This record gives sequence, structure tokens and C-alpha cells, in this order.
Amino acid sequence: MKTEQFVSEPIHPVEGTFDPSGMVRGEPGLPRQFVWRDNEYAVAEVLQVWKEDGPCKSGSSEMYLRKHWYRVATEQGPEMTLYFQRQPRSKSQSKTRWWLYTIK
Repeated sequence: MKTEQFVSEPIHPVEGTFDPSGMVRGEPGLPRQFVWRDNEYAVAEVLQVWKEDGPCKSGSSEMYLRKHWYRVATEQGPEMTLYFQRQPRSKSQSKTRWWLYTIK
């Protein structure tokens, strides 16, 4: 049995492969293909989807949606947990929104 490995590295979606059904619902469109460490992966199946929220960072009592999570099986074999970061971590990472969290 393969063990899950923590990665936490950005992935680079392949242009034109975003799933439009998520975007219709106001969610990010999961890329059906992406590049990680110079290797291209294709999503074979979405196994699980969930969301993460958190309190307002300026101190109000409001809750905000922070991340959209996806556990996917890839055509290349590995099972991966991906997430979409709704707010960039920093100005220098303003275009980096998709991350590979774990691989199995």
C-alpha cells in the first residue's frame, strides 16, 4: 500500500483544460491537465471535493471561503490532493492559486 506524501508545491494548469461546470457554480474550474515538476498529469477521476473556510483576517466575526479541495486519481497512476487558494499567499504569488498538497 502506498503512503501519502506531503508536497505543498504549486502546479501549473494546462491552458484550456479547466472544467467549466465548477465555474458555472462560482467555483474554480478544476484543471483536467496540469504540470508538476516538469511532468504533465491528467485527471482521470475526481474522488472527493470539499471546501475550507476561516474567520475574517481583519477581526470581524464573518467567515470566508479559503480553499477548494479535490482528491483526484490521475491517468498516470498517482492519487493527488489538490487545492485552489482563493486569496494569494503574497503579492509575488498572485498568479499561483493551484497547489498539490499530497501525492499517494
